[in-house]
Amino acid sequence: MRVHRDINNLPLFKNAVITIGTFDGVHTGHLQIINQLKKEAGLVDGETVIITFHPHPRMIITKPDGSKTAIKLLNTLSEKIELLQKQNIDHLVIVPFTVEFSEQTAEEYIKNFLVEKFHPHSIIIGYDHRFGNKRQGDYKLLEAYQSIFNFKVKEIPEHVLHHIIISSTKIRHALEEKDINTANEYLGYTYFFEGKVVEGNKLGRTLGYPTANIEVTNQNKLIPANGVYAVELEIDTILQDNSIVQRTSNMPHLKGMMNIGTRPTVGGTKTVIEVNIFDFDQTIYDQNIRVYVKYFLRDEVKFDGLEALKEQLAIDKINTLQVLNKN
Repeated sequence: MRVHRDINNLPLFKNAVITIGTFDGVHTGHLQIINQLKKEAGLVDGETVIITFHPHPRMIITKPDGSKTAIKLLNTLSEKIELLQKQNIDHLVIVPFTVEFSEQTAEEYIKNFLVEKFHPHSIIIGYDHRFGNKRQGDYKLLEAYQSIFNFKVKEIPEHVLHHIIISSTKIRHALEEKDINTANEYLGYTYFFEGKVVEGNKLGRTLGYPTANIEVTNQNKLIPANGVYAVELEIDTILQDNSIVQRTSNMPHLKGMMNIGTRPTVGGTKTVIEVNIFDFDQTIYDQNIRVYVKYFLRDEVKFDGLEALKEQLAIDKINTLQVLNKN
């Protein structure tokens, strides 16, 4: 898959079959669109092109009261690219979304953006898709321009769009409600996030359960609700050869248990993410760590002292290994 970030320097696509969307989560609903995209391209010996926007349009477009929407995303841009890469798409075009871009009329959007930049053979789009200033463009307007610009408009079925909306809503709600099984089922893969390992107060080490404290690098990424989770992890190693820095995953998935919360037993007030990695004793400060959230174990609670907390951590480790090894 070729990734394009400069819309003024795109290649001449061969019989481009395009679709447009945020594709946040790249979940099972999105895969139906992607499969339809590939099927249509195969019929015309064309190339598949997904057009997405960054930042998310809802972060740029203001509400009537002048405020912007607070939104937590299932994927960062790099994660979305990684997930789409696995779907064997020919081209991903990342369009910088700006206020100026949003203020194009619907006709300008069709002529100056879709036609001039992509020369589409086919446009696969939902019947309820809106575009252009004040969302005035729709499926019918695209249909009206088919013969003028010699492209075809294909409709994404209503039941597929409904499934996508339901899936995205359910995934976000499930993560916020600690229903990890439902979130992962709708995603079609294990939900993950990543961040940099930073120094904590090293309390876990004194209890016999040293933790890696994780500082999430993208503040728009949706993090599951507070609680204790069974997780798997990957750690990146930065290798320096003269001035060249390479980043590579240095080991298979590790197992561990994660706490997201304020640590009420020790009087904490700030939410932190800390992971106890099993059978691991390396120093990994400032390295990138990816956490795959497999199962929810229990809510975070305030224990009657550190000894009671230590006893619970022993139980948590047993439960974590049971659920991870079972699958």
